[in-house]
Parts: sequence; structure tokens; C-alpha cells
Amino acid sequence: MDLNELNQIELNNFGEWPTPIKVIAILIACIALGGLAYYYDTSGQLEQLAQEQKTEQDLRVTLETKQQKAANLQAYRDQLAEMQETFGAMLKQLPNRTEVAALLVDVSQTGLANGLEFELFQPESEIPRDFYAELPIRIRVRGQYHDFGRFVSGLAALSRIVTIHNVQISSSGGQGAAVEPLSLQATVKTYRYMEEDTK
Repeated sequence: MDLNELNQIELNNFGEWPTPIKVIAILIACIALGGLAYYYDTSGQLEQLAQEQKTEQDLRVTLETKQQKAANLQAYRDQLAEMQETFGAMLKQLPNRTEVAALLVDVSQTGLANGLEFELFQPESEIPRDFYAELPIRIRVRGQYHDFGRFVSGLAALSRIVTIHNVQISSSGGQGAAVEPLSLQATVKTYRYMEEDTK
């Protein structure tokens, strides 16, 4: 086939085209048709497939997370039971209404046992909180510095929760003594559990 034959090809008369040209024309038409099919149909499906694959990966991560939680469910339940037991033990350290008087006696005896002289021991009004009430006690004691340390340690060793706040230590102004006594002024707080019916 030469160039003259190519010039004589009529576009309307496809049946009389030479075979190699027919094959080339059919290949070009197939490629164009495949391109159009890909553009209008397959590309959208590929995008949807990519989105579905991403969703699948997210779901797998969620599944693994939930699987780990499910595998540790018994451990979580055990931990919750332990926390409830610990919370119950801590609540027992908060005195109820009938034990507060004995606790106040314990605080004053701890000070006296450590050689302190009470100048002020003034329980104040209860301050209600969520499930407990604070019972502040203003104190002022005289003694030596190390006596104060033993007193605070003794408060920490009590079976009930007792905290000490706003501590101020100053010279008591005594004269003539070899070792001048100091004055400690503070607020000691103890706590009372508020039963449901007293809130």
C-alpha cells in the first residue's frame, strides 16, 4: 500500500478500505471507546472504591480498639471493684456525727502528749461539701519547734483524716527562758461523711 491509496480512501465507504487501515481504524475507535467508558463509568467507581477502602481501614481500627477494650473488660471491672473498695475504706476514715467528739479529743490529746500547751482550741461551724463536711478547728499552741513537728506527725498518724492549714509559727514573746517557746497558730480540719438523709 502506498500513499496514493491513502489519499483515495473515502470516509463514507469503510467496507472498501484496505485491511491494515481498517485494523488501525478499529483500534483507534476501541481505544477512544475505552477511554470514554473509563472516564464516565470506571473512574467514579474507582473513587468510590478508594473511599470504601478508607472506611474499611477506619472500621478495622475501631474494631481493634473495641476488641482490646472487650479483652480487658474483666480487668476494668476488677479495677472498678478495687476502686469502690478503696473509696469505701476512705469513707470509713471520715467520722460520722457521733465520732466527731472523740476525734476532737484525739487532736487535743495528740498536742498535749507532745508537750504543747493549748492557748486556743476553737471548733468552728461545719462547711458542707459534696458528700462530706469540713470541720475546721482553730488552734494556737505553745511549745518548741520539734514539739510542733511531732504534733503534726501525730495528727497524720490518727486513724481518721486530719489535715492542717494556714500554719503560722512565731515567737511567743517569753523572756528570760534559755530556749524561748514558740507559738503555732493553724487551722486543723477534720472531715465528716454526710449520710444521704443529712444532706
